[in-house]
Amino acid sequence: MKNFKNRLLFNVYYFLLWIGYFVFARFFFLVFYFDKTKELDFLTTIKTFVYGLRLDSSFAAYLCFIPFLLIILSVFVKSKKIGTILKWYSAILIIFLSLLLIIDASLYQSWGTRLDTALLTYLNTPEVMIASASTFQMVSGTIFWVITSFFFIKWFNKVITKKINEVQQGFWLQSIVFLFITAALIIPIRGGLQTIPVNQSNVYFSSSMYANHASINYVWNFFNALTHKSNDKNPYKYFDDKAAENIINKTKDNLLISNTDSILNTSKPNVILIIWESLTAKVVGSLGGEPNVTVNLNKLSNEGVLFTNFYSNGDRTDKGIPAILSGYLPQPSTSIMKMPNKTRSLPMLPQKMIDLGYQTSFYHGGDLNFGNMNTYLRNAGITNFVDGNDFDEKDWNSKWGVHDHVFMKRFADGLSEKQNEPFFKIALTLTSHEPYEFPDEYKFGKKTEVNKFRSAHAYTDKVIGNFIDFAKKQTWYNNTLIIILSDHGHRSPKHEGAFNSPKKFRIPMLWLGGALHKTGIKIDNISSQIDLPYTLLDLVKGDNSGFTFSKNIFNNYKEQYAHYIFNKGFGTLTKNGLFVYDYISKKPIIKEGLEAVKLDSLGKAISQNAFQDFMDRK
Repeated sequence: MKNFKNRLLFNVYYFLLWIGYFVFARFFFLVFYFDKTKELDFLTTIKTFVYGLRLDSSFAAYLCFIPFLLIILSVFVKSKKIGTILKWYSAILIIFLSLLLIIDASLYQSWGTRLDTALLTYLNTPEVMIASASTFQMVSGTIFWVITSFFFIKWFNKVITKKINEVQQGFWLQSIVFLFITAALIIPIRGGLQTIPVNQSNVYFSSSMYANHASINYVWNFFNALTHKSNDKNPYKYFDDKAAENIINKTKDNLLISNTDSILNTSKPNVILIIWESLTAKVVGSLGGEPNVTVNLNKLSNEGVLFTNFYSNGDRTDKGIPAILSGYLPQPSTSIMKMPNKTRSLPMLPQKMIDLGYQTSFYHGGDLNFGNMNTYLRNAGITNFVDGNDFDEKDWNSKWGVHDHVFMKRFADGLSEKQNEPFFKIALTLTSHEPYEFPDEYKFGKKTEVNKFRSAHAYTDKVIGNFIDFAKKQTWYNNTLIIILSDHGHRSPKHEGAFNSPKKFRIPMLWLGGALHKTGIKIDNISSQIDLPYTLLDLVKGDNSGFTFSKNIFNNYKEQYAHYIFNKGFGTLTKNGLFVYDYISKKPIIKEGLEAVKLDSLGKAISQNAFQDFMDRK
């Protein structure tokens, strides 16, 4: 009987070891984001551990399955051999899970979601995964990984050694009993005896999304996403397909035609598209943001057409590029740009411009293979490229590629030569991406990440200002439209309210150049990146019929809206309402204004329709 008890106690202790590890992991997450944690009251902080225990127990049960089977073998085999296997098994898991712990904490800052399968899309380019981290973050993260792994391996080994030594070979009937005990792990795995297995929504308890995210077990979330990928079922389906289309078209049919005269003085201008990495409206003074970051853009805003209610549709570059060039809504947890078989069928703004006789080029100071960008752009019809391989390594920062002042000088040099007109040239900057390295004055200093962020944008702003000064002196300028916009918004500087509120997604778009018929004006229509290709093609008399998610930015209809996607959620807004929804909790994060109820249906219909389109593309 004592031997049975010791064997049972070993199982209990081993299970509790993993519970202890996950409690530590949650504590680490809360400390890592102490600036957010201190906004929670004490009781809410404690509840993240209480509610999180269900997912902790679920994944601990998964990890206990093999050890529990080995304990069954200890009925017949000496426990010392079993103990050695268990120590190696536990050590390997601790090293792996501790690495995921650090990755999860690091990515949450940028992605606003716990670790999931989005990580896997970067495994073929691991240098990209670590490019956003500074040298200090890399070194400190590695040290923490080693120390954490060492501590828990020692702790596990101590407990395993003590408890396994108390286990002796026993009567064979014990193996039957412990087989049932092992099978009973299905109960914590499922989170109880209820009909529906435990999921993320079971640990969502607060109006604070950060508290809910802190409650999630990061490794459970990762493997759940890994094992629940579906290629044949739309997880965002709320309506019959026809009903969803009717909801969208009821609003959209009135938004496709411009209500104003063309703002261009020609139907075939040259077009320069500058995509500014991570520029958020929060640091653009002409949009009501911080006044001293983008001083050149602020000044230029009075010389062209400034779009004051413009939004990104996603939160990363590989989502922003298809939105800008294909008018295509992003996917919540993947990116169509990384899937050449799907991007081949997308409408492409560059190809439509080529059809109109434009010469096309794409300039980027980094690696065009990032996120499969190269394949996407070639599918778009572009054949003339300049990328990081065309620059000296001395002009690179330590992570991403060429400093913006070197890159934009090369872009300008290409425009100094006699041009075949009309041309469509695209430049994608990169210095204002983490880790914000550049060989110039840090206007706001380097002491904090947010000040490095401000300084990097002030630097790129100076570079863009110099380029516009150059452009104004060129013979082609009078027949050129220059469009400046961002690839996505940014979490910095910190904004009030929900992490995924429109404040994170609001970005600038400014049109400049001699091709403008009207200047010094502001367009306050609600619009987003996906509306750009449709609108531009309308102005240059091109075919925009394939851009089915887009609207005309110059349409003044009162129900003009923008729709953005984030991981497991969306936001839809008009001038009279806002609805931000979380698919995990199945609850709105924000619900404001007279049109919020209508935007509930519209946002869900758009999300459903967009993801179904993504699934159907082969």
